[in-house]
Amino acid sequence: MPRKGSDGAGKDQTASKSGKVPKPKTVPRDVSVPETKVLFPIVGIGASAGGLDAFEKFFTNLPPDTGMAFVLVQHLDPTHKSILSELIKRYTIMKVVEVEDGMPVKPNSVFVIPPNRYMGILNGTLYLLEPTALPGHRTPIDYFFRTLAEDQKENAICIVLSGTGTEGTIGLRTIKGEGGMGMVQDPVSAKYDGMPRNAISTGLADYILPAEEMPEQLIAYARHPIIRVPGTHDQVTSKEADHLGKIFMIVRSQTGHDFSDYKQNTVLRRIERRMAVNRITELSHYVRYVQEEPGEAHNLFKDLLIGVTNFFRDKEAFDVLREKVIPRLFENRSADRPIRIWVPGCATGEEAYTIAILCRDFMHELKTRFSVQIFATDLNNEAIETARLGNYPESISTDVPSEFLERYFSKDGGLYRVKKEIRDMAVFALQNVITDPPFSRMDLVSCRNVLIYLGAELQKKVLPCFHYALNPDGYLFLGSSESIGEFNDLFSVLYRKWRLYTRRHNAFARETGLHLHGPTVTDRRIAAPAIGYPTTIEEPRYRGVVEKLIIETYGPVGALINEKGEVLYIHGRTGKYLEPASGNFAAKSSILDMARQGLKMELARSIRKAVTRKTEIRSERLRVKTDGGELLINLVVKPITEP
Repeated sequence: MPRKGSDGAGKDQTASKSGKVPKPKTVPRDVSVPETKVLFPIVGIGASAGGLDAFEKFFTNLPPDTGMAFVLVQHLDPTHKSILSELIKRYTIMKVVEVEDGMPVKPNSVFVIPPNRYMGILNGTLYLLEPTALPGHRTPIDYFFRTLAEDQKENAICIVLSGTGTEGTIGLRTIKGEGGMGMVQDPVSAKYDGMPRNAISTGLADYILPAEEMPEQLIAYARHPIIRVPGTHDQVTSKEADHLGKIFMIVRSQTGHDFSDYKQNTVLRRIERRMAVNRITELSHYVRYVQEEPGEAHNLFKDLLIGVTNFFRDKEAFDVLREKVIPRLFENRSADRPIRIWVPGCATGEEAYTIAILCRDFMHELKTRFSVQIFATDLNNEAIETARLGNYPESISTDVPSEFLERYFSKDGGLYRVKKEIRDMAVFALQNVITDPPFSRMDLVSCRNVLIYLGAELQKKVLPCFHYALNPDGYLFLGSSESIGEFNDLFSVLYRKWRLYTRRHNAFARETGLHLHGPTVTDRRIAAPAIGYPTTIEEPRYRGVVEKLIIETYGPVGALINEKGEVLYIHGRTGKYLEPASGNFAAKSSILDMARQGLKMELARSIRKAVTRKTEIRSERLRVKTDGGELLINLVVKPITEP
């Protein structure tokens, strides 16, 4: 039996004797439920050990006429009758009820989850589900928070109170991904700080307060004009566009990233959430606030990048990927030719690790090993660092099949950690898919639920980049609400319902889609200059040879040299690696004289090896000094012959 106060149950209740972790079914979507518009805020509150003390402090400071509904989810002993409803009645004169299946949510009321049930919400109605007896960890808090996010979208509100373990963390991330608000108890004031600290570690909490101080902030947020009148921005006015332009300019100056071509309605809704959190009612006032308040531009930057992500999201889509696409990646694959996969917009890594697990599991069935390289990139450095660690809350057991949990994760305290054999398959790096050079020679690009945030013009740039990045007949995997749009000339539909496409190998990426230039200084882990070494080639043929070599084989930038190391032609913007500008050279210059610090010695060594061995030489992760920064690059030197 787990000891009292452990993750299995709150200190206020006896721990479960079964040791079984029920796995919830989804809230039924095929039942006939009238869709109703909930016009009042619904607040989900999660607590475990020490929760009764937090509930008392919260409700004794909460007026009974807030106009909000409160849904309480606490770890309860599944074998004992709950007295939580009776206890809460001591602290408030609001109506307090234990939830019955199909109960509609009403304002100025408190709804308490019964023991041994999962609870979800659909169209403002609460549904109870019997958990199945599968090994794992009970996650009723995260489960309810996630259904609340799906049902209420940007109007969802969650509060994480005292408790051990990691419950509430994934639910908070999901609610923030939908544009909602998250509040967390100050760990110092909590009897048990595990749940609050794990939720705070996401960096997504809007407020971190003692339980007794939460009601004031919650009421102010809920009564903010923007929250009270949702959906008022179908079109962005010219005045709002001017204010947005100023905000974009400030964010760009402080973070280096430009959001001006993202979908403005989506961006404006995220900005309005920040305004409500900071009790600002005018967009013009928020412009000044972003300008003057340290850290607000970064906070907005993080909010703009938050997306809903989890392991095996859209399970049926990943089932199709596993059954129909992954086997094809391994067909006729030699041991020395790695499978290359790019996951742009990887966030905290769940999607990349999901694909890694599917590839590893397929190899397990084949009883053989191939090299699989997954390049997972994102704008958010904090998310990338989380992904590299590979630590996730116990509530991922809701999403990850039990056999995969046992085989590819290890239990580390209250966390699941991705095992090293899976972590080693993925390289996580900072990259801006819009402005930085794309990868090349990819077998699969999985970019799910990123395009939905981009405006039409950005989509017209990004999709051709994916075409450029893929090998002939490579695969493109998009999110359930995304498509290739007008780019039927670049991609063929493989499975329309699951947003799986194949690259048309006889098409050429449109000029607007290619960004053949070096990465920004901040994106130090992404760079791939390709430097080709030829035999003697006549001057008129330089351009055709180097463009064919670089575009078809390597990547964004490169140079053509002769046997003496003299530069004959440079393709792309190589200023971060070499000194000269693009173009032909009347007087030949040595490439070694142009190479920046950190590149010269390895470049000289690679050229000598390529000449001697008459084979391609690769050097990875070279640190090259640039003006005001450092780049981590890969170098390729390859002898080529006259066509």
